[in-house]
Amino acid sequence: MSSFSLSLRSVSLTRPGWVGAGAMGGAAALAIGVGLWKLLAIGSVAFGAMAAGAWAGTRAGDGRADGTAAQARGLAWGYGLASGAMIASTGAFLIPSAVGHSATIGGFGIAAGVLFGFVLHAAQHQLAHLSLPADTTTLELTAHSLAAGLVIGAVYATMPALDLALGLAIVSHKAPAGYAAARRLSRAGRATSVLLVPAAAVAAAAVPVGLLAPPGSSEVHALVFGIATGIFLHVAFDFLPQCEIGGEISEAAGLSGATDPTDDHFDAKHHLLDRLRLHAVSSAVLGGLLVFVAWWGLHA
Repeated sequence: MSSFSLSLRSVSLTRPGWVGAGAMGGAAALAIGVGLWKLLAIGSVAFGAMAAGAWAGTRAGDGRADGTAAQARGLAWGYGLASGAMIASTGAFLIPSAVGHSATIGGFGIAAGVLFGFVLHAAQHQLAHLSLPADTTTLELTAHSLAAGLVIGAVYATMPALDLALGLAIVSHKAPAGYAAARRLSRAGRATSVLLVPAAAVAAAAVPVGLLAPPGSSEVHALVFGIATGIFLHVAFDFLPQCEIGGEISEAAGLSGATDPTDDHFDAKHHLLDRLRLHAVSSAVLGGLLVFVAWWGLHA
């Protein structure tokens, strides 16, 4: 039985699940104690979004049945809305801060952030080839969440007056990420409560970093915001929904045999992928537009 069961009397957490819940509780207590309310809100939303996504993904994977077009559309819209919102938020709020303090240093920071994101992405994939006692999916997501938390904490420590909406947009991808990971774990017969560890990692990293008092020079601000911009742009582009064979969305649609031309449903499966690409594009554009509309409404 999955650790995230639909029956309340059978819900149980694995040891890593308790570790994740405890880490979130500790980070929340620290944030409340020192008054880091924005980081508390961002970390809590990240935790809740990934936990909710994991619950939904477990429910989808419990039956071991092939995926459906509806599941694939939902995943495409989740990833698309989140990545579109991240791209718009990063472009509107982080890039101006980075280049505004120092155009050259901010530009180098953006380049460094993009490259660091690429290095982290490659390092996460290398985990799959190592013989480790922990689940590699959980390790990859935890590394990703810790890096995001460190950068979010540094950004808000450097400029506490930043709008809360920026941080919330940045962690909006946690729900679809939790869904996809939990569906994969559940279909493999593994406990999904381990995803509470990466769910808590954003708050666990962001809150302690938010306590730091970085130097107030323009160069430091430009570098911090530049690196943050590059990392978040990389993450946003990485989460743009890819409707290709072998990806999470094609897997959610049950298109494992779409590469076999002798399959009786070969053409129908590829037509489905074409339709999913339209959903992917529409959702990403809408995610960006929602950020613009929210900004325009606040400043009209």
